[in-house]
Amino acid sequence: MTGFPSVTVVGGGVMGCSVLFHLAELGVTDTVLLEQESLTFGSTSRSQGVLRMHYSNAVTTRLAWDSLAAFQNFVEHVGSPSGYVRTGYLLAVPGQYGDAMRRNVAMQRGLGVDTAEVDADELASIAPQVSTRPDEAYAYEPQSGYADAHLVTGGYARRAGEMGASVRTNAPVESIVVKADRVQGVRVDGETLPTGAVVLAAGPWTGPLLTGIGVEAPMTTVRHQVLVVTRPHALPHPTIGDVVNGFSGRPDGTGHTLIALGEDVNALGLDGYNQHVDETAITAGLSAMATRVPAMADAGFAGGWSGLFTVTPDWHPVISRVPGIDGLYVAAGFSGHGFKMAPAIGRAMAEIVLGLDQTIDVSALSLDRFKDNALLGSAYPLRVLA
Repeated sequence: MTGFPSVTVVGGGVMGCSVLFHLAELGVTDTVLLEQESLTFGSTSRSQGVLRMHYSNAVTTRLAWDSLAAFQNFVEHVGSPSGYVRTGYLLAVPGQYGDAMRRNVAMQRGLGVDTAEVDADELASIAPQVSTRPDEAYAYEPQSGYADAHLVTGGYARRAGEMGASVRTNAPVESIVVKADRVQGVRVDGETLPTGAVVLAAGPWTGPLLTGIGVEAPMTTVRHQVLVVTRPHALPHPTIGDVVNGFSGRPDGTGHTLIALGEDVNALGLDGYNQHVDETAITAGLSAMATRVPAMADAGFAGGWSGLFTVTPDWHPVISRVPGIDGLYVAAGFSGHGFKMAPAIGRAMAEIVLGLDQTIDVSALSLDRFKDNALLGSAYPLRVLA
């Protein structure tokens, strides 16, 4: 120990804890994680927990695919369970997006992803409870499903601590201290804590911290809603990404289904937004789910919540050093993709901080891409499927 941490991670969600763990796994344990409240306090606690591989770009596909293996082998790797449950993942798109879906599937298969296009007859065998239409196209991932955000986050933090890292909760970071274009420390409770490097993984709070030191950070927040509904007679169904009807639905092990929908612009700040669900969302979500799975017409509303996505102009994350400031790094802007990629992103960020060769080349996700107009695209209008 140098007397102050070589790396300070800001943010105690799944991403910050993954970074902390992967730094420790690579041999760097003179580290500290600072979380403003309790672990998973922010966006992580509002996650739907879906694991799926279907993306329009190779870099995000690789991050999700490598992360799935980490979730599947979490006990062996971290020493505690991830809560991974294999349900299969069904993507349904309107017919006009069928060719784009097929290109994505071909790209994903080329990277080793277990996925394939399926037709209505094949889908009837895989998931007979799911309705189909002749003007739709489908892809299916048999290994996908969901995991538990609290188990994963807590597991990473616990194991990192066992290896020598420190975790401080109830320690809100007020600002980053920069002198002569170099990170010097962070301000917490009016005190400057020196550090050799800072990784900002603070979700919606990342943008304001960057803006406070003059770094342009094109990140905004949108509100997403998750409904918890009863599943009649514990009716099984795969996890579903339905572009046609505009929702994501995944079962859980308690006879409920979580339905996520909505990308509402958040103009009410990080604490002032409605953290519950709207009556209109309840009606829309139940209707959309019943359209895809008719037996869910008898589902009942059992609760729900709203959370914030931190989004970038292209709805892809920033995994990058901050140009012009030595020792400052960002892992944020996940636009609804973060949990499912968290293991691989934590590894990628640790490698960037330590100057190591990258297991996955994430250079396309640099902060520079916004000023260079090198934005990533998507095959679909539902932006969370970017």
